[in-house]
Amino acid sequence: MAGISSLGVGSGVLNSDLVDQLVAAERKPVETRLTQETKRTEALISAYGKIRSAVTDVRLPMRQLGSPDALQSFSASSSGDNVQVSVDSAKASRGNYNLDVTQLASGQSLASGSFVDRDSTTLGQGTLNISVGDKTTNVTIDSSNNTLQGIANAINDADAGVSAGVIDTGDGYRLVMSSDDTGTANAAKISVTDTGDGNNTDASGLSRFAFNDTTQNLEETVTAKDAKMSVNGIEVTRSTNTVEGVVDGLSFTLNDTGQSQVEVSQDTQAVADKVQAFVDKFNTLKSTISELTSFSPEAGGSLLTGDSTVRNIENQLSRQLTSVVPGLEDANVRSLADVGITTNFQTGQLNFDAQKFQEQLKANPDDVTALFAEQGRTTDSQVEFVRSGTDTQPGEYDINLTQTAEQGGFLASSTTPASVTVDADNDELTFQVDGDTTASIQLTAGSYTRDELASEIQSQLNGSSALSSADKAVSVSVDGSGALQFNSTAFGSDSNVSITSVDTNTAADLGLSTQSGTAGQDVAGTINGRTAQGDGQVLFLDGDAGEAGGLQVRITGGSTGSRGSIQFIEGVSERTVDTISNIVGLDGALRTKTDSLNRELENISDEQQQLNDRIQSYRERLVSQFSAADARISQFNSTQQFLTQQLATLGGGNSGGGGGN
Repeated sequence: MAGISSLGVGSGVLNSDLVDQLVAAERKPVETRLTQETKRTEALISAYGKIRSAVTDVRLPMRQLGSPDALQSFSASSSGDNVQVSVDSAKASRGNYNLDVTQLASGQSLASGSFVDRDSTTLGQGTLNISVGDKTTNVTIDSSNNTLQGIANAINDADAGVSAGVIDTGDGYRLVMSSDDTGTANAAKISVTDTGDGNNTDASGLSRFAFNDTTQNLEETVTAKDAKMSVNGIEVTRSTNTVEGVVDGLSFTLNDTGQSQVEVSQDTQAVADKVQAFVDKFNTLKSTISELTSFSPEAGGSLLTGDSTVRNIENQLSRQLTSVVPGLEDANVRSLADVGITTNFQTGQLNFDAQKFQEQLKANPDDVTALFAEQGRTTDSQVEFVRSGTDTQPGEYDINLTQTAEQGGFLASSTTPASVTVDADNDELTFQVDGDTTASIQLTAGSYTRDELASEIQSQLNGSSALSSADKAVSVSVDGSGALQFNSTAFGSDSNVSITSVDTNTAADLGLSTQSGTAGQDVAGTINGRTAQGDGQVLFLDGDAGEAGGLQVRITGGSTGSRGSIQFIEGVSERTVDTISNIVGLDGALRTKTDSLNRELENISDEQQQLNDRIQSYRERLVSQFSAADARISQFNSTQQFLTQQLATLGGGNSGGGGGN
C-alpha cells in the first residue's frame, strides 16, 4: 500500500482514485444490506424491550392483589381525641367499640433528699441493687463516683431500667430516678449494701437511696400506674398507653382519660384503587403493543405487525383475565367481568367500573377475595388454610389426622391452699419457657385466694419483658383439684414450661416447687392421602408431594380422624403473575426472541468483519495488478520514446545526404 501514491505515473489512468472507486463499488451493496439489517435488528430488540418492560409493570400491581390481606382494607375512626386507633387490615373486621379510659399508664419517679452540691460531697460507698420487672442490676459506688452526679452517672451507665439525673431546686440538689418503661411491673425497688457505715436501711450514707417494700428513704414523686380502660364494658389493663391485642387488628394509643367510640369500617375505595392501578398498567401494555403492531393502508405495517411472539403474549394474558376461575364456577363472583373489569373489544384495553367492584366486594367479600387471591375453603371450621406452595394445583384435598397438636407445660405436683399470703420469703419464681427463654417474676405482697394467686402470676408473666421480647407467653389456671396448671401458649414439640427456681417458702406456702414440664406434640396426619409433616398446629406437605405439594393447613382443635377437605382456589392474580414470570423469565418468549436477535447482531458483526477483510484483499489485489500494468505501460512508453527518437534521427540523416547529390 505504500506505493499506491505512485499509481498512474506510467499510464496516467490506473491511479489511486480509480482503485478507491472500484473498492467503493464492490463494498456498497453488501455494506448497505448489513447496515439495514443492523438497524432493523436493533429496532426489534428495542421493541421487544419495550414490551418486556410494559409486561413486567403489570406484574407488581397484580401481585399486590394476590394476597387476601390486600382485599381486606379497613379504616377506623375515633370520636374522641383521647384515643387514637390504627388498623391492621389483615386481622381487623367491621365493628363498633365503646372505650372508657379511666387511667393512663405512667412510669415511676423517685427523688432523694436535698444536698448542698452535686460534685463534691461524698455520699457513701457500697452497692445499689436495682430491680425493675424481672431485671436486677448491681451498681457499684466507690470513691470514684460517690457524689450525687457520680451516682447518677453510674446508674445511667448500668442500663438498670431507670434513668437518673440531678435537679437544681434552687435550695439544693436532688437525685431523681425515672423508670424507663411505664406500668406497675416496671416500678423500681432499690436495696443497698452500705459498706461505709454498715447500716443498709438508715437515712445516712449510701442507704439513704434505698426504696423497697420495707425501706423508703427516697420520695416517690410519681407512682407507677398501669393503663386502665374498658372496651364494650370489658375491663382491660396494660403496662403502656399503647393497647394491643384487645380487638383483633386494632391498636389503641391512649392520650387522656374519658370516653370515645371507635368505628371500624371496610375501606372498599382503597381496594378499588389497587385494582385501578393494575388496570392502568395493563392498558399501558396494550397501548405499547398497539403502537408496535399497528397497520394502516397509508403507512403500512409497524415493526411488529403480525409478530407471532407478541400475539402469543396477548393470548396468554387474555386467557387469564377473561376465564372463569377454577373452583368458582358456582359462586356469585366467577370472573373479572363479574366485578366490573371488562374488555373493550375494539382496543383490547380494560374498562373498570369501580362502583360495581365495591358493591360486589361488600356483598360477596369471600368470593371477590378468591377471585384475585389464593384461598383455601375448608369443610371443617377448625381447619384453616395457611398457604400454598409453588407446586400446589387448584383442587380439593382430603385431610385426615392421626395426632392433634398439644401445648407443653405442667400441673403443679402440690395443690395450692385455698388462701395464701405472699411476702418476701415466697414471692420470687423463675420459669423456663419453650426451651430457651428464662422469665423471673416477683409477686405482689398480699393475701390471695387460689384463683386470685393464679391471676397474679398470670399478670406478672404477661408483664415479663423477657417473654414479650421473645414473643412467648404462658397461661395459668387452676385445675379441679386445686393445683396450678401452667402451659405454653405455643403448640408443638418445642413448647414447654418449667419452674427452675422458687423462693425459700414458696413450696410450703404456695404449693409451687421446681418442676420440669412435659413438651407438647406436633399435629400429624395426611393431606390428599400423602403423609404430611407437623409443626405445632400446622400440617403441611413438601413441595414435591404431587398436586397438593406445599399446601399448609392449621388444625386449631377437634379430634383425630377425617377432618373433611380443603378446596384450594388460585385466583387471577397468582395465575397472571405466574404467566408474566414465564413470559419475561430466562426461558420466556421475550428472552428467547431477544437472545436470537442478539445472535443475529453478532452474525452481522462477523459478516461485516469478513467484508472488511475481503475488501482489504480486493484493494491489495487491485493495487498489485494496477502497479504491474502501470509498470508495463511505463516500459511501453519508454520504448515508444526511444523508437520515436531513433526514427527522428534516421529521418534527419536522409534529408542531409540528398542535398549533397
